[in-house]
Amino acid sequence: MDDTVITGKVKTAILNEPTLKVAEINVETFKGVVQLSGFVSSPAAATKAVEVTRAVGGVKSVKNDMRIK
Repeated sequence: MDDTVITGKVKTAILNEPTLKVAEINVETFKGVVQLSGFVSSPAAATKAVEVTRAVGGVKSVKNDMRIK
């Protein structure tokens, strides 16, 4: 699957997750590896973002570079 497609699906999945709507999460994908960066409100939100990302088809692994603010 194309990295651009994966990035779009991950962004949509994060936006559709009510607990992550206000989070400032950047999504980048390279060869199926998704890197999440930006800011979330809590460690639980970061964990949820990783879970949501892993559930997206085509994602091989997730790198969490998010910061808590």
